[in-house]
Amino acid sequence: MKSKSCDRNPNRFADGTQQPGKRTASFYGVLSMIGTGITILGVAGCSNPSTVSSEQQTTAQVIEDDNDIRDRALEPTPKDTNFVVRVVNKVEPAVVRIHTEKTIETQIPDAFNDPFFRRFFGSSVPQPQERIVRGIGSGFVISDNGEIITNAHVVNKADTVTVSFPDGRTFEGEVLGEDPVTDIAVVKVSADDLPTVELGNSQGLQTGQWAIAIGNPLGLQETVTVGVISGIDRSSSEVGVPDKRIGFIQTDAAINPGNSGGPLLNARGEVIGVNTAIIQGAQKTSFRQ
Repeated sequence: MKSKSCDRNPNRFADGTQQPGKRTASFYGVLSMIGTGITILGVAGCSNPSTVSSEQQTTAQVIEDDNDIRDRALEPTPKDTNFVVRVVNKVEPAVVRIHTEKTIETQIPDAFNDPFFRRFFGSSVPQPQERIVRGIGSGFVISDNGEIITNAHVVNKADTVTVSFPDGRTFEGEVLGEDPVTDIAVVKVSADDLPTVELGNSQGLQTGQWAIAIGNPLGLQETVTVGVISGIDRSSSEVGVPDKRIGFIQTDAAINPGNSGGPLLNARGEVIGVNTAIIQGAQKTSFRQ
């Protein structure tokens, strides 16, 4: 008597298994062959071997010959390349990391400058002290002779500015100018034939369009995040920086400290904004100008 648990539908395994998303073409081929092999084994185990067709036997032989495919490393194929990869390959060489150092003098209360306190405390009166504060941000090259856009707050009052490129080159930077109202600064390095970005136009943006951020969050160079345009023309008061006089682009492409000054890009790889601010406590809500 034949078991009732035998399934004679040769497509049961393939149809009952949800195909995984975003795999390489070679993996799909292996998955398809593995599914066919299990189906063949099921038929062979539940029916007379003489009923197995020549086509099924040929397929089984192919599986046997190609079992070593499963042991091969998965390699990228053209199907793995999407618009984000193309944008990153195009723009990333022109996105830089900016290190800054500035000296801050610790202030003492004015009361300690009073002669009474000085007579009373003598040499114990606290003295002003200096300390070095280091910062990190991002920027992008707009001219092949070394002009770089970043946020003004990244380089504000910096004593030294060091610019690092993804290819390992490092240059000393000079702040040519900064505007705290728009939070934009221009840094210059002494170099030629540098990779540059392509500037786009943010005037025609619509919510829902793709947004790609590249920068150096937390010092992790060449970090890429992707999202959409969540809102446009947000006021500075809404963002929490009322001293600015510009409109902001809201996006859910994640940014963190160190992203400031890096580019926000559209799906064509054009710069449509400068990564500027995040709202503390919010998840995946950030703003570009």
